[in-house]
Amino acid sequence: MNTIMRKSVLSVAGLAFAGGVFAGPIAAHANPVDAKPVAAAVQSTAPKPQGEQSRITLNDEQTANVKAIIAATKKAGLPERAAVISIATSLQESKLENLGHLGDMNDHDSLGLFQQRPSSGWGTPEQITDPAYSTTAFLKGLKQVDGWQDMPLTQAAQTVQVSAYPDAYAQWEQQATDLVGQYWNS
Repeated sequence: MNTIMRKSVLSVAGLAFAGGVFAGPIAAHANPVDAKPVAAAVQSTAPKPQGEQSRITLNDEQTANVKAIIAATKKAGLPERAAVISIATSLQESKLENLGHLGDMNDHDSLGLFQQRPSSGWGTPEQITDPAYSTTAFLKGLKQVDGWQDMPLTQAAQTVQVSAYPDAYAQWEQQATDLVGQYWNS
């Protein structure tokens, strides 16, 4: 590239940079009545999904369970990250289906969205199969995990659930995040 061309390119780049630097503070003082809403991505401090992600298509019952988990999370006064962890956990444990006793196919006496066990003190079978109750029980355990908000989802979920497959929760993080984004404000 010849010298004149290089200087021209650098001059244009410099003007663009300077225009951005100076326009930023000026634009910040614009009249808010004239401002138009702009979609902006919110940066989360939560860790990004780890590993290969799984996804399933949800039916009406599963979608209702997502909404129940979100409602229980809001009622508990917890942030969206808690709902993401809860939904990802339920996706892994039951595919968001409120499972009753499955006989020989069941892992011990595990029931409900989170496959919680009455024999482990999670509640009665009736309580555990109530989505609001089971979510609240899960969230109570989550709140006892120091730093759960900033740790990888699978670590937070595993600390509460104590699963034989501790890394399995991570595969559902993106779908859980998408579901919370879709239903949190509805």
